[in-house]
Amino acid sequence: MASVSWSEVLFPVPMQRVAVVMPRAAEEDALRCLSDAGCVDLDRTAGPGQPQRPGPPEEERQMADVLADAVRRGGASALAGWCPRSEVPRVRARLAGLGGALVPLAAPRGIDPPTALRRTGPVRGAGATLVTTYGTPAYADLDLSWGAAALYAVMFGMMFGDVGHGALLVLGAAALALRRPRRWAAWRGAWPLVAAAGALSMVAGLAYGEFFGPTGVLPVLWLDPLRRPARLLVSAVVVGAVLLLAAYAAGCVNRWREGGFTAALYAVSGLAGGGLFAGLAGVAAGAWLHAAWLVAAGGAVAAVGAALAAAGFYADSARGVAGLLQAGVQLFDGVLRIASNAVSFARLAAFGLTHAALGAVVWAGTAGLARHGPAGVLGAVAVFAVGNALVFALEALVAGVQALRLTYFELFSRVFEAQGRPFRPWRLPVRRPEAVP
Repeated sequence: MASVSWSEVLFPVPMQRVAVVMPRAAEEDALRCLSDAGCVDLDRTAGPGQPQRPGPPEEERQMADVLADAVRRGGASALAGWCPRSEVPRVRARLAGLGGALVPLAAPRGIDPPTALRRTGPVRGAGATLVTTYGTPAYADLDLSWGAAALYAVMFGMMFGDVGHGALLVLGAAALALRRPRRWAAWRGAWPLVAAAGALSMVAGLAYGEFFGPTGVLPVLWLDPLRRPARLLVSAVVVGAVLLLAAYAAGCVNRWREGGFTAALYAVSGLAGGGLFAGLAGVAAGAWLHAAWLVAAGGAVAAVGAALAAAGFYADSARGVAGLLQAGVQLFDGVLRIASNAVSFARLAAFGLTHAALGAVVWAGTAGLARHGPAGVLGAVAVFAVGNALVFALEALVAGVQALRLTYFELFSRVFEAQGRPFRPWRLPVRRPEAVP
């Protein structure tokens, strides 16, 4: 098995600035070659045209638009663009057959390459979709598609903890992977995320002892949400704190790669904000555990983080008294946001409790009807089936939306600040054969 480098795991696809050089007599053939290769993002001064009906006239128009940006000298034409470094030899070999060449160039100063996240494998592809739906990361940022799906599945599972309901999600993921039913084929790419969410729901259900509600089929391995809500609430906040610390760590790396050490040090999404959050978390943990030393240490770390954040805010202000006031307001807002973001993860417990409570209501109705003879048993079966279907549909929707909210607003907002440009390989429109009467 070939080894995978850290750059292939943690960062977007490396891009190479290139010049496409081609004989003027073979310009159209060279453009078709680039279209077939599907891995060269050409510079466009006028931007892409409006989408029209595919066909030969549209193909010729797009070629003409691209060639209008070409630089011509004698019998040669040249276009500039970007190509993944790993694809340069392949494209160069294809152009060589037409008398052309792909020439590596130095990247222009002040212009970032386009960003292409790796989509190797279905799981990473689903994670990349989560990231790009939020926005295109800057080229210098980390590629978190490898972890986005896992984070989403963990949070979903805590809110949807039930072995039976999780198993239904896994079955649904298998149906999506097999393109069944066909009208859901467009959602096939989501099957890894659905499968991971269902598997984590089953794990949480085992911990809660839930199988289509508190039916008693499974023992409680960790805690019963309805009997130990405070413990579940604290656990959710602790999980959220760990995820936020990981987000701050990723944010520090991104700020460093975007603007150097200074940007990472003073950014509220970098070391300053991370230190402030870690310090406040230490103060809260020390108060909970009655550990004075932890409260003192956390307070010191929080003070350093607050000072760095305030210095960063002041440096970006108009300076003077107005700058001090602006920095103070921004710092106060930052502290409130950090505290509210940590508490926001309590919803992992709140919606987990809601799921358990609704399951308990359905099971209580089922058990009560089952005691009233054969007719009661039939009613109990109906209540159990319809009730669980409603709980499944409602809670799956709520947990899905809330997990997405936590991923985007609480985590990604700390990791991604700069907006990148998506990598869009140039392609000709696909010709569709016309029906013959």
